[in-house]
Amino acid sequence: MCGIAGFIMRPELRPEPELLRRMSTQLAHRGPDDAGIHCSGPVGLAQTRLSIIGLTTGHQPMVSEDGQLALAANGEVYNYVELNAELRQRGRQARTHSDSETILNAYALHGLDSLRLLRGMYAFALHDARRGALILGRDRLGIKPLFYVRLADRIAFASEIKALLAILPQQPEIVPGALRQFLQNQFASGEDTLIAGIKRVLPGEALVIDADLRIQRHAYWSALAVAPRDISADEAQAELDGLMDAAMREHMRADVPFGLFLSGGVDSAVLAAMLHAHGAGRIKSFSVGYKGTTMAHELDEAARVAQHFGLDHTALELGIDQVFGRIPHSIWCADELMRDYACLPTSLLAETAGAALKVVFSGEGGDEVFAGYGRYHPRPAERWVKALIHPGSGGFRTRGQWGGAWLKRLLGADLLAAAEQDRQPVLRAWGATPASWSDMQRRQYTDLVTALPDNLLVKTDRMLMGFGLEGRVPFLDHRIVEFGLSLPDGLKVRRHRGKWLLKRWAEPRLPPGHLDRPKRGFHVPVGDWLRGGIAEQVGRRLMRNRGIGDWFRAEAIPDLVAARQRGRGSGRELFGLMQFAIWHRLFIEQPGLRPAPNENPLDWIE
Repeated sequence: MCGIAGFIMRPELRPEPELLRRMSTQLAHRGPDDAGIHCSGPVGLAQTRLSIIGLTTGHQPMVSEDGQLALAANGEVYNYVELNAELRQRGRQARTHSDSETILNAYALHGLDSLRLLRGMYAFALHDARRGALILGRDRLGIKPLFYVRLADRIAFASEIKALLAILPQQPEIVPGALRQFLQNQFASGEDTLIAGIKRVLPGEALVIDADLRIQRHAYWSALAVAPRDISADEAQAELDGLMDAAMREHMRADVPFGLFLSGGVDSAVLAAMLHAHGAGRIKSFSVGYKGTTMAHELDEAARVAQHFGLDHTALELGIDQVFGRIPHSIWCADELMRDYACLPTSLLAETAGAALKVVFSGEGGDEVFAGYGRYHPRPAERWVKALIHPGSGGFRTRGQWGGAWLKRLLGADLLAAAEQDRQPVLRAWGATPASWSDMQRRQYTDLVTALPDNLLVKTDRMLMGFGLEGRVPFLDHRIVEFGLSLPDGLKVRRHRGKWLLKRWAEPRLPPGHLDRPKRGFHVPVGDWLRGGIAEQVGRRLMRNRGIGDWFRAEAIPDLVAARQRGRGSGRELFGLMQFAIWHRLFIEQPGLRPAPNENPLDWIE
């Protein structure tokens, strides 16, 4: 796992090593073990490395033997062993033990078709000197991030937005529609980010940038190609057994020890069972809960799973101040505004695990792939009413996060004018689905291309990489994703309970009774913290924040705080404003500023 950055310039120009080092410095947390830069013609590449496979031979940027190809890569190619064997038969002998070299050698033989051969999580930049092109590629599900921006004399790219901010010639500007999406959906989605001009390379896509800085898009994978299948429960269970076995064998490839985030739910328990079955031994596991709060946690269930599989378990029982002291650092890590409260305990888990390990397994993706969320199977009346009021997505993802009255009272003119952007990512995804799909498949797909890469996986990648820790997510092996999406609805949900097939397959592998527990989710006691004196202080400071003054109507904030004190909701709105205020300071007003892991969030609002 690493950080990558660089640019391709106009043909007559040459890259400045100092700019590459400036970008690389902003990614040092992603790769504390090594760093390098490479310049050739108009292209400059930089990489910071977290060494996991090929510890002593995987220095990057990596250059081919003939000097015509250069690579900076982030992530893991899990099937590098099998691919290297095939490449050797074609005369491409690996010179290192790094899985990243497989990208270089596969491209040398197969060009862009090599992307279809890779299994893993990755984002890379590959300079093809003969072709005079720079290729920016991203894995199928968007597990690893990659951003780019077009400047006057170059196109620059980086693993994180903060590295691009380091070379922008002017102060960053905010995209109103993307900010609206954060407020209403808790994240912005699609190609555009919150920073004008900075865009995402989309999952399953490669950008080919030629010498004239023209961009050609190459989509090499899409879940839209998945066809519904007529398959029995027994056939599906046998197929799932083979897929999980293959995915786990590949994901366990590492030259360093690995651990597991154990929530106490189904998905992480399945990973514990599979790691145990594949001989991982007494690996370290980590779970989190809270003290001094009314919110239930899953520490007991996680400890029971850990004991059953003989794991070396650490349970973090956190105080409220510990959790919310993570707010500034988690916003800095995320780059992108997202109101996933689970970023806060995930950050504490990452710091704890990162002190002992470089790799942890995590259960992200299980709900999206096997239809675990209740929103995938609503009651018919609920679906009908929502679809009638908000057409275009079958009643899915129809309600905004903010109360309508607060939208009118708090949003400035530019944000009010961007209201049509709120549901665009959902409508776009829903409208792209084949007519042969069921509504459940459409709901899964919509999340797979919006909430998964632009929210859930942002948390998984950035919170962990903030402490030099790699997260591996086997449920998002694309073969398992295709399998889960293709299943008949009746193998996903029965009696309004999701993940039916996965649970049926997993039951004999898990501790007795583990599947009888209701689904809880990864909750955070925001309501216990954002009240009383804290809410009042947040409100006062927000009114003096520059970003709030530019984009919101600060005069309505006292009423928002008063409503919060009376217990009439408004927690999401107040928390969202606080996040934006801190983000605005870190990414608009003072790019390059970095909070420590534990800070008083009040100190960062103004």
